[in-house]
Amino acid sequence: MYSKELKIKNSTGLHARPATQLVHMAERYHSKLTIIKEETGENVVGDIKSIFSILSMGLMKGSMILIQGEGDDEKDAVDSICDFINSLEE
Repeated sequence: MYSKELKIKNSTGLHARPATQLVHMAERYHSKLTIIKEETGENVVGDIKSIFSILSMGLMKGSMILIQGEGDDEKDAVDSICDFINSLEE
């Protein structure tokens, strides 16, 4: 298992357009990919390959998230996803 923590910097958060791009990117990898956000002391876990899962998490600017991968290409997948999220305009 490989994971990285990051903060969402985009002023509009992870809304529909970038979330859709993220799902398309994640679908290229074989690994199981999850996004985890702590909310009121509990972890909310979403499937990065599911647009509904991502959008329902309410990932706003300033949200601290953990991107986690498990599988044969986990490092490449997690690094690519984190690079994409970090590249979104502020």
